[in-house]
Amino acid sequence: MTLPTTETLLLEEQAGVLTITLNRPDSRNAMSLAMVNELMAVFEACADEQAIRAIVLRGAGGHFCAGGDIKDMAGARQQAAGGDKDAFFALNRRFGEMITLANRQPQVVIAVLEGAVLGGGFGLACVSDLAIARDDARFGLPETGLGVIPAQIAPFVVQRIGLTQARRLALSGARFDGNEALRLGIVHTVADSNSDLDAQLRGALDDIRRCAPNANRLTKALVLSVGEVPMDTLLDQAAREFADAVTGEEGQEGTMAFVQKRLPAWADQGDAQ
Repeated sequence: MTLPTTETLLLEEQAGVLTITLNRPDSRNAMSLAMVNELMAVFEACADEQAIRAIVLRGAGGHFCAGGDIKDMAGARQQAAGGDKDAFFALNRRFGEMITLANRQPQVVIAVLEGAVLGGGFGLACVSDLAIARDDARFGLPETGLGVIPAQIAPFVVQRIGLTQARRLALSGARFDGNEALRLGIVHTVADSNSDLDAQLRGALDDIRRCAPNANRLTKALVLSVGEVPMDTLLDQAAREFADAVTGEEGQEGTMAFVQKRLPAWADQGDAQ
């Protein structure tokens, strides 16, 4: 697989895992338009790569992401003053396209959350399949305090934690830590040290490697379709995919491995890497 060249992201591929590090530490990894475009390019480049089992999102310099880049807002303001009435729309909507792509990414997406997890960073956390946070991470939706709205983020926050809590967080701009994020259901586990954070990430990746790659892809697509596809249609489709899986390569290998009391081939390969 050939990954795109990036300036705002650090990319590392190892043992079936692609780690994407947001790398603008001087701005607490604020989400610039360049970063948004690079994230989209990376997601698109690896979407069909069966060898990539998981994507890990994290930030450089002790922060995940402090939200949108103010410089991009200033640039859009200049464009708007020059007559481009869609400048702010295009900037905001591009982030929405990226977060939608991240949400639908076929691989398992893991967010490792430290320091600032604000605005756009909060949105990325809400589309991860697994989120691991430091206990002292700082979460929040600061947009309304700046006189704007969490336009592309709010729908994913509602999907993550429900309408009642999403309303409270978005309309108060409340800041809270990793333990509260766990209570709200934004994250799945909390670490009390950096070493614990890394250990939990390793454990999560070990778990994912024990799952069949294509079965994981199909399962993710299935659960994301709930509420979007009529239930009978969805269950018919799921039954067909189940039948194909049982008689397919992964289903046969998984069944044989169970009978023979051994790890399936995909788990052995993951451990060996």
